[in-house]
Amino acid sequence: MDLKGIKVAMLVGPGYEDLEFWVPYMRLREEEAEVTIVGIKPGETYTSKSGGLQVTAPVGAGFLNPQEFHAVLIAGGWAPDKLRRYPEVLNLVRGVYQNGGIVGSICHAGLVLISAGIVRGMRATGSLGIKDDLINAGAIWVDEPAFREGNVVWGRVVEDIPQYCRVLMETLRSLKEKI
Repeated sequence: MDLKGIKVAMLVGPGYEDLEFWVPYMRLREEEAEVTIVGIKPGETYTSKSGGLQVTAPVGAGFLNPQEFHAVLIAGGWAPDKLRRYPEVLNLVRGVYQNGGIVGSICHAGLVLISAGIVRGMRATGSLGIKDDLINAGAIWVDEPAFREGNVVWGRVVEDIPQYCRVLMETLRSLKEKI
């Protein structure tokens, strides 16, 4: 209800972390945001890291205009390491970021932000598995569950999803007030 009119692209790929995708997705839908599930190619179905859940992405990243979205969210799992290999994914993330939109990153999703070239000098968090990658890319490692740094909302791991969603919803509400 509070986010009606906010357009969010949710990136998904092979081996995505199901809770890091589905919980924010459902929170956004609950708030009536317009959510577009985005994959590498249109119509691809991806299986979660646990192998239990699948999601089909009706649209591929290369078919979207970043200027049409207020936010782009990236779940963790193994998907970010795959997603970061596609220039169209990086262009979408970088484009939303450069246009002042919100980028949501949890767990391993910071790998995509590293490849998009947007973490240098920024406080960042995520899974300990990418701590060195973030530091080597010029980010300042912070071991906190969730926080906002500029127009990026960072979340650490699955256990931190409630805090991540709280910061994400607050950030998107503040963005809506400005548009």
